[in-house]
Order: sequence, then structure tokens, then C-alpha cells
Amino acid sequence: MIAVDELTVRFGGVVPIDRMTLTFEAGTCGLIGPNGAGKTTFFNVMSGFVRPMTGRITAFGDDLLSMHDFQRARWGIRRTFQTEQAIAQLSVFDNVLMVQEHTGGERASRRQAVMEAIGFVGLDAHANKQVGGLGAAQRRLVEVARAVVGTPRVVLLDEPAAGLPDDETEHLAKVIQRIPAETGALVILVDHDMSLVSACCATAAVLDFGRLIASGTTSEVLRNEHVIRAYLGTETEL
Repeated sequence: MIAVDELTVRFGGVVPIDRMTLTFEAGTCGLIGPNGAGKTTFFNVMSGFVRPMTGRITAFGDDLLSMHDFQRARWGIRRTFQTEQAIAQLSVFDNVLMVQEHTGGERASRRQAVMEAIGFVGLDAHANKQVGGLGAAQRRLVEVARAVVGTPRVVLLDEPAAGLPDDETEHLAKVIQRIPAETGALVILVDHDMSLVSACCATAAVLDFGRLIASGTTSEVLRNEHVIRAYLGTETEL
């Protein structure tokens, strides 16, 4: 479980996260909202790239904000980004290996751990291919493999399906659905594709103007009038 308490981030006069208080339970949780709502900023706080002005995040009983960014990676924080991070000139194997090496994985079991992550996303046959030669959907799967290698405890997925056609999004959904059961990690999914969020997430929370405006079961949240107005651009900032 991840507990977020009164989290506030301020960049000068801009407040991308405003007194956010929320609990993420085990499984896959959706974090949604219109562009600029503060979702990626929250991931950046979790990852250690941004220091909040106030607030607390407790993950499985540990004070996450007291750790340095590299400590969080070794503790078990993994994430994807809106822009692909895999190095095009390296193979799928070497890209996943880089993450395993920098997150404290044991040297003796690295190859096995890397191949397990590659197999998890279904890229076994492409392990030795350069990432730059893969299609868009396969490159997204490489990013997911990098996020599940080793022993992740929290996996943050930032718009993994952006730009993918429906059939490839459906395949990605099946991979994401397996992450909690097969790795034990808690997953937080940010995406604008509500079909993906509905397929993967039992619960969801919505940010708008940096504030939490709804949380609960995904079906209830997506019917919430405040959520609908926020996505239509008619919700006013409190």
C-alpha cells in the first residue's frame, strides 16, 4: 500500500500538486486527469526527481521521501516515461540489463532476471535485436520489461499506450494486468486511454489542477460528474 498525505509541489507560482491525500491499494491503480493535472509530477516525486514542498509518502511502511533517488530504485521503484528511454543502438537484452545493473540486482542471476523480464512481455525472439529496429508497440514493451526486471515493488507506467492502435493497446493491457500477480508489485497507471485504464485498474483516482477530485472504483470514477467536466474542460479550479 502507498499512502500519500498532504503532498504539495510548487514551482514558483505554479502548484502542480496541491495537498494531495490518497491511498493506493495493492494491484493496479489508475491515476488519470486532463493534461497538466499533475500526474507526471507525482511520478517525478515518487522517483525522486522532484522534491515536494510539504507532505509525506509511505510505501509499504517505508518513508519514501527520506530516500535518495538511487535508493528508491534499489528499494524497488520502477517507472516508464512518456518519451522512450531505451537506447536504440543497444539490444533489447542490453537495455533491460542496464536497469538490472543499476537497481542492485545480483550479478550471478542477472542474465536469468533479464530474460525473465523480456519473456514476461513476450519479446523472447527479439532479445538480441537492436531496439531501434523494432516497431512502436515492441519498443513500448521493452520499456515495460525495463520496469519489471528484478524485484520491483512499485511500477509507475506513464502513458505506455500513447499513440498505439487498439489491437496493440489490448495486448499491452494483457501484459499490464499480469504485473501485480506475477511480480507482486503495486502498479500505478497513467494514461488517457480510458479503455486501457478500465481494463487494467480496479480503482482509479483523478487529478485536476493538481488536486484530487475523485477516487474509488474505476467504473464509479469514470461516471463522476466532476471527472466528466474536468475532461471536457468545464470544471473550474477551486
